[in-house]
Amino acid sequence: MDVMKRLARHHDFEVLLHEKPFAGVNGSGKHNNWSLCTDTGVNLFAPGKNPKGNMLFLTFLTCVMAAVHKGQDILRAQVLTASNSHRLGANEAPPAIMSIFLGTQVSAMLNSIVEKVSDAKMTPEEKTALKLGVGRLPEILVDNTDRNRTSPFAFTGDRFEFRAVGSSANCAGAMTAVNAMVAAQLREFKKDVDALIDKGVKKDEAIFQEIRKLIVESSPVHFDGNGYSDEWKAEAKRRGLTNITSVPESIDTMLSDHSKEVFVGGGILSERELTVRHDVEIEKYVKKIQIEARVLGDLVINHIVPTAINYQNILLKNVKGMKEVMGDEADSMTENERELIRKISEHVKTIRSSVQLMIDARKKANKIEDEREKAYAYENEVRPHFDTIRYHVDKLELIVDNEMWPLPKYREILFLFD
Repeated sequence: MDVMKRLARHHDFEVLLHEKPFAGVNGSGKHNNWSLCTDTGVNLFAPGKNPKGNMLFLTFLTCVMAAVHKGQDILRAQVLTASNSHRLGANEAPPAIMSIFLGTQVSAMLNSIVEKVSDAKMTPEEKTALKLGVGRLPEILVDNTDRNRTSPFAFTGDRFEFRAVGSSANCAGAMTAVNAMVAAQLREFKKDVDALIDKGVKKDEAIFQEIRKLIVESSPVHFDGNGYSDEWKAEAKRRGLTNITSVPESIDTMLSDHSKEVFVGGGILSERELTVRHDVEIEKYVKKIQIEARVLGDLVINHIVPTAINYQNILLKNVKGMKEVMGDEADSMTENERELIRKISEHVKTIRSSVQLMIDARKKANKIEDEREKAYAYENEVRPHFDTIRYHVDKLELIVDNEMWPLPKYREILFLFD
């Protein structure tokens, strides 16, 4: 990002890192490739050469699943920003629902563990069969990577990809959250395994029992299907997964009990530091929407509306002139022009009223002293007007003469620039 900005300035350009600047056109984001290694360079998400090494792989894989399941709101809070909220779930990027893709073969292995492992003591034959199955992991993972790109958190062979991070974001926040969540889950895993061992369960059996428990408990977050579909939203709701699309509401989850357990309990942040980060994100959101509202209002009232009216006056002059020259015949000849005049009037009227409503809502929100309440006011009362205004401006763009339109049109930006 730094190189792009410096290079752009050198050529008198500006880099646009907004995640979704154009309606109906794919935005941009980041795929954060994330893995864990030992201090000797062993990749913990790569299958081992024997059942013991593969047990290590399964332990870390299932702990990541459990961490994402428990910390879905923590992850979302790192990526759902004012600008990235336009992109997430727009049929080009993962939705705001956090889920994990594993692939059919890894999923089959996890299902096999659920079937074969129980709380009862395992027989030698059961242990042998299970270890033989685990030993086959290197074979089933050959080229078993995600191709559909619809999952926000996908296992891709020897690492995970977190695909919901926005193009304007610093990756550090998301990666800090992932590391903290997984670290918390690993501590809990060891504690639970040690408790089973203290009860007399053999170490291998204790590990497999805990792996099985995590697979079952985190199964709602495991989804290998199309994350873009409306069917998945309904299914995710049935599974109990959260789908928070409100940015302030998502930011508020930074102060949830689980978030405090992960960050404060893990010694990563103090409770005050966590609260400060929450407050900063809330303030950033308010400032961004406030600036967008002011710019949008100025742009449409001082540039778009006057241009539309000027074009409308040209059409009116044309209709009037035709009427003077052609008499009654002009009615049929100017039918299209008169329809355009009506449409422009309707769009301009709606734009003006929506801008005024937006300004009134913004003024009301600005009087709120509590920053968090102000953020919700901007989210619920100010921001909804953006879509209405944009819709009618986009309609005018299709009507008004190219030579008169004060901004580059969509088709010029995307298709006609040489």
